[in-house]
Amino acid sequence: MRFETNDIIAISEAELAGLTTDLDAMHREVGMPAMNEAIDGWADDISARAPRHTNRRTFLVRAGGAIAGGAALLAVGAPEFSGVASALTASGPPNSQGGITGLTGDLAVAALAASLENLAVYAYTAGIAAATAGKLGTVPPAVVTFATTAKSQHMDHAAAWNAILTASGKHAVTVTEPSLTPVVNQLFGKVTDVTGLAQLALQLENAAAQTYQVQSTKLKSKKAIATSSSIQPVEMQHAAILYFVLGQYPGVQTASGAPLAFNPTSTAVS
Repeated sequence: MRFETNDIIAISEAELAGLTTDLDAMHREVGMPAMNEAIDGWADDISARAPRHTNRRTFLVRAGGAIAGGAALLAVGAPEFSGVASALTASGPPNSQGGITGLTGDLAVAALAASLENLAVYAYTAGIAAATAGKLGTVPPAVVTFATTAKSQHMDHAAAWNAILTASGKHAVTVTEPSLTPVVNQLFGKVTDVTGLAQLALQLENAAAQTYQVQSTKLKSKKAIATSSSIQPVEMQHAAILYFVLGQYPGVQTASGAPLAFNPTSTAVS
């Protein structure tokens, strides 16, 4: 595959638009159906262990409502951005209300995954706001379209994890991942152009993909594993497109371009 370059990104806008269209189609036609099937099966497993007064239909209604409402909650909950340096903020400290602490087993993994997805949503929201406000110089429209598409997919993923948590009687995760948020804040404050924004987004996507790889080994439920496995490839698709935007072939590599392991776990969140 040959990629043309322009003055701002390492591929043409038409090529980036095509990659984004394929990404969106794959998510809708393959990723989401696989994720929903896994969640439905996970719901069966949890409802079977639930108190007798909680039947499967009640459980699935609660889970479905969380999926439908989770994206809307994230959308309206995003902060207003007044500048690049202050654009990205955590939604609050990790606590029981935030949904991260006090969980064990598969639900602890679900909470961590939801907090990572929340962080990605906030980061892409900040990037889009900065780009459309003219704070990053000239930004090709195709870049904003990709960022908007990736953000939407992260919202779907966060809502899926929160659906399981709330249907299990736990709090939805409303915070961004606490160990990475300060780092992302610091790095985002240094972003001045599209290249810097793509590099930051790539770090987030790689961290998410690597975290899914590590955390999936800790899951016990087959449906929980299936849920994680339906999401991780999407994060890696995001990363692959960002590599092309930066003029690199997909895959984690050194600064000089030497390839490393296909998906190492050095930046995974534990």
